Amino acid sequence: MNKLLRITIFAISILSLEACSDQGTPSIGAETEMLASDSEETAALAERSYSENREACADYSPQRKPLFGELHIHTALSFDAAAGRLKTLPADAYRFAKGETIPYFPVDENGNVQGEIRIDRPLDFVAITDHGEFLGETVLCKEKDSPAYDGDFCKEYRKVEFRGAAMIATSMSGDYPERIKMLCGEDGQLCRDYAEGPWQVIRQAAEDAYDRSTACKFTSFVGYEYTGSPNNSNYHRNVIFRNDNVPDLPVSYMENPYDYLLWEQLDNVCKGKSGCDYLTIPHNSNISNNRLLTPYANLEPTLENKVKYAKDRQKNEPIMEIFQHKGGSECLNGLKTIIGAPDELCNIEQVRQIGSRAKRINISLDGPELVFDVEDSAAETVECEGNDVGRHGMMGGGCVSKNDFLRSALLTGMLEEQDIGINPIKLGVIAASDGHTSTPGSVKENQWQGYVTGEMTPEERLQPGTLPSGILGNPGGLAGVWAEENSRDAIFNAMQRREVFGTSGPRILPRFFAGWEFETANCDRQDMIADAYQRGVPMGADLTSAPSQQSKPTFLVSALRDSATDATPLQQLQIIKGWVSKEGESRYEVHTVAGDADNGAGVNLGDGSRFGNGHDALCTVFKDESFDPAVPSYYYLRVVENPSPRWSLLDCLKMNESKRPAICEDKSRQVIQEMAWTSPIWYTPVGK
Repeated sequence: MNKLLRITIFAISILSLEACSDQGTPSIGAETEMLASDSEETAALAERSYSENREACADYSPQRKPLFGELHIHTALSFDAAAGRLKTLPADAYRFAKGETIPYFPVDENGNVQGEIRIDRPLDFVAITDHGEFLGETVLCKEKDSPAYDGDFCKEYRKVEFRGAAMIATSMSGDYPERIKMLCGEDGQLCRDYAEGPWQVIRQAAEDAYDRSTACKFTSFVGYEYTGSPNNSNYHRNVIFRNDNVPDLPVSYMENPYDYLLWEQLDNVCKGKSGCDYLTIPHNSNISNNRLLTPYANLEPTLENKVKYAKDRQKNEPIMEIFQHKGGSECLNGLKTIIGAPDELCNIEQVRQIGSRAKRINISLDGPELVFDVEDSAAETVECEGNDVGRHGMMGGGCVSKNDFLRSALLTGMLEEQDIGINPIKLGVIAASDGHTSTPGSVKENQWQGYVTGEMTPEERLQPGTLPSGILGNPGGLAGVWAEENSRDAIFNAMQRREVFGTSGPRILPRFFAGWEFETANCDRQDMIADAYQRGVPMGADLTSAPSQQSKPTFLVSALRDSATDATPLQQLQIIKGWVSKEGESRYEVHTVAGDADNGAGVNLGDGSRFGNGHDALCTVFKDESFDPAVPSYYYLRVVENPSPRWSLLDCLKMNESKRPAICEDKSRQVIQEMAWTSPIWYTPVGK
């Protein structure tokens, strides 16, 4: 069959399976004036340009407005997606993000979808990130006309959903991945050829969903997930393209198994496409065993190689996921190499703990059903020694490193900068769900119904501590950006300059500025934001040198609670400071700068109701009195809500008390405190 014809037929057949079937983001201008004067806005509008053909957005804010979205979501095109049971595809995911209803669980024994689902509020932007490595493999085993459909591999693949995903995943679990020869052929070309059809579906769905009109109601990005898993350690990244000028196929881990090779190959394939631009976003560093954020990979450790790597990473990988379905990557208590007081909020939605034992998962088949037998492994979780890497992090095993968590990895970057002159771990933050059911932004605790195979019922979700599912999982979070408008270029630019934030689910609105002369009265200014941009720098930026040796940096911090009627009030604002001392020690401090952790708020475990007072808005100015102008440091804002019921408590309460599993008595997984995190602001002494 003609190759182009085959791709077209596949795209049409996939699209034919798609199911048939505003509340606006609140403005922080409720307490401050976000918009510039008419003359400033007119000047800014005149300077706008786009990397693609589109109309200029009518709603434009030079002081930038908050947009919420999802940059990590999977559909039935992913080899491991539970959406495969639902047959929901990229177009369905975009419809869901815009507020439409799509098919959802349960699915009956004949494969008929019985349920449906709808998001509580539409999103502003989305990227579908199906696994780029196995687009072709999945089609070959599921499309009846494929040359591999009736082969032994695909017959075994289709017997049980979980087994098929595991069979494919084994090809990327070694240090030197290679495609499955009995499926893809000796050179792997058959799988690459069959990846073209689904890649075209992903691209077309993004084009169809994108609002190119002046209304700018919704932005879609072309993207995919680069899915490296050496020795079952997480090495995953999402690749997001600026516009629709993208490579003919995703650049895969199978052929490019290190981050610098990924960037190099993306640069190569983008050379022939005018306007092609990309960024990569690492996720789940918390289960990466010292691999994902640690710089330089397997490069020869010369100064030249390190400098080039750091420059490339700052350009190509400006942000990371701090939170998602498989836990938090902000911080970990108990690391010997980092000096700071224990931070109890680090434990919220944390899937690894120093001294804990990983779970060994034995999975067997009872007819078509999967049976989970979970037991503690013999090995305790310990800190990696030096540059050592562990294995099996994706199953909760192996050592953990300071470089597996944002707070401490940022300090590694600052130490490296002292040696090579440039920071190789200079990362802003977003959050995401990593959902595998075509439901971007479905992150409310009281609406969560699971994301992956093995968590589609309360009984499955309440398994005792398996990864990525079970009691350790959560609904994930959202990406937030401060952008002038809802267009691809504006959002992409915000990510490049790191003026972004992540939340664990609620649509909290944080703002964070640093300068040398902010005062508490700034919170009462009608032009607070305009003044902050004029006299300081926003989240993700660098604070310039102090005006004098006696100057102390000041930080303007503010946040609004989620605007939903059932949203939880804010409890406190915290500034986290990290620095490298003159003695070379890595240190951090947590400063509560507004609100109060001891405000008496809590959750009634008998019915899941909240109690206690909190705040609709918080704003203050913090001065770092311990600042030393000779010491490099970073600062980021963490916004914390009052306690609220976790999904697991709500699931337990839905069940008859006599049928509740033992995990329902574990109080450590019944209450959470939702959060938002901003990108850091960095201070580097002159000459450092």
